[in-house]
Amino acid sequence: MAQQGVLLDQDQFCCSVCLDLLKEPVTIPCGHSYCRSCIEGCWDQDVLKGVYSCPQCRETFTPRPILRKNNMLAEVVDKLKKTGLQAAPPPALCYAGPGDVECDFCTGTRKQRALMSCLASYCETHLQPHYEFPAFKKHKLVKATAQLQEKICSHHDKLLEVYCHTDQQCSCYLCTMDEHIGHDTVSAAAERTEKQRQLGMSQQKVQQRFQEREKDLKELQKAVKSVKSQEGLPHHITLSNHDYLMSPIHGSLSLSLSLSLSLSLALSLSRSLTHTIQLNQIKVYLSRALNTTGISTLQ
Repeated sequence: MAQQGVLLDQDQFCCSVCLDLLKEPVTIPCGHSYCRSCIEGCWDQDVLKGVYSCPQCRETFTPRPILRKNNMLAEVVDKLKKTGLQAAPPPALCYAGPGDVECDFCTGTRKQRALMSCLASYCETHLQPHYEFPAFKKHKLVKATAQLQEKICSHHDKLLEVYCHTDQQCSCYLCTMDEHIGHDTVSAAAERTEKQRQLGMSQQKVQQRFQEREKDLKELQKAVKSVKSQEGLPHHITLSNHDYLMSPIHGSLSLSLSLSLSLSLALSLSRSLTHTIQLNQIKVYLSRALNTTGISTLQ
């Protein structure tokens, strides 16, 4: 058990850039720690931009932070190195298979959760600090999916947390400072809530019209049934001479009127059925839209 605890600690004190035990560990302003050479190498690539970011949580810093050795962390790492123990490989079930997405911080391991604040995916081992350290507990954890990149700005690598009404698309907060400057924008969460409200109202209206059409349809069906029953009634009537002479005309008119009425009811019934089917299809579509909400990037 003691050895298992050491192995877990050793894994937690690995640099997320080189995946080895920290060498001359330094802690940057956001609280993440790296090998001095690793973080300096990352930041050297951002010199022209003038903006430096954490490889894990993507928090940006301007100007470039001054790096100081984390002495306490260095002592812990030295003790781990002296034990001579190697980190145990993760269980076979943790390896990524078909349909899985790999952990961003170790090779081949299946990720369990993705962090919207870090914009990175973690296996169970590398996820532990987010459960244990107060600085990470505010990070939003979501289920790891292959569609995570769809929620990240392709230009700035920031979360798509703004919705632009002018261009009808999601963007990051940096986009609002250049290509979307001066546009009508709201938070993605607010837009998602509004879209769901509108879909809900549309669904209620369609449901009401659907119920009205169902009522009309039942009345038409009742009328058709009534006409059919009247056409089948026997005519036990004694006719006078006048009635006898006029009966062919009356019969013809009655039959014509009956057929015309039946045809009219049939056409009305057909139109009502068609409209009811269309309304039902719209109702199903809105119901699915309300559940899945085609604006998944607004989550």
